[in-house]
Amino acid sequence: MIALIQREIHSFFGSLIGYLVIAVFLIINGLFLWVFSGPFNILDAGFADLSSYFELAPWVLIFLIPAVTMRSFSDEKRMGTMELLLTKPISVNAIVLGKYFGALLLIVLALIPTLLYIVTISELGNPPGNWDLGSTLGSYLGLLFLVFAYTAIGVFASTLSENQIVSFITAVFICFFMYYGFEGLANYSLFGDADATLSQLGMLSHFESVARGVLDTRDILYFLSVGLLFLGFTVIKLNVDYE
Repeated sequence: MIALIQREIHSFFGSLIGYLVIAVFLIINGLFLWVFSGPFNILDAGFADLSSYFELAPWVLIFLIPAVTMRSFSDEKRMGTMELLLTKPISVNAIVLGKYFGALLLIVLALIPTLLYIVTISELGNPPGNWDLGSTLGSYLGLLFLVFAYTAIGVFASTLSENQIVSFITAVFICFFMYYGFEGLANYSLFGDADATLSQLGMLSHFESVARGVLDTRDILYFLSVGLLFLGFTVIKLNVDYE
């Protein structure tokens, strides 16, 4: 499996994909947080806080992660190399995990440079160094949980079609629905007393809970469950396709 992870990382950085993913993520966040006037601009807010970044980043990742994962299995299917991969002395579970962790590491690498934002808001604080440590660390942890779940969804979507664009659109839709769909339905009060429970099925409420700096085992188990569920779906789909 380690060799497969290395293969994925080399394929990302052997072309422009890896560099583009990191660059696009940083440029989009940088423009909205520091350049463009609007609700996400930290300088316009008048106080040193990264809450706008943590509101923006999940939406950027909804598009960025599917762009990374869309080729995971769709490319293998289209080129006919999936059958060759399955002849190797490696299980389907290990193949899925190798693809998954390869994409996951790339996204984590894209997040690391944003830690510089902490230094920036620390210097902008009055007095310097006055920033909410618990909330910021909790929000970063929440982003990691989101990345864990989004990547699993993207890898699963890549098994559904040989066409990368179809895989991308499918992953974006599922990520959007899992992040905001349940919350949106609950906001319309379509289910009466069940609305509060319905919102708990979505990632947004759990992300906001972690972002407050309070680690609740229910939130951790939720993200782990979503990630493992879609990884399980991926294994099942591959077993059905190549049994």
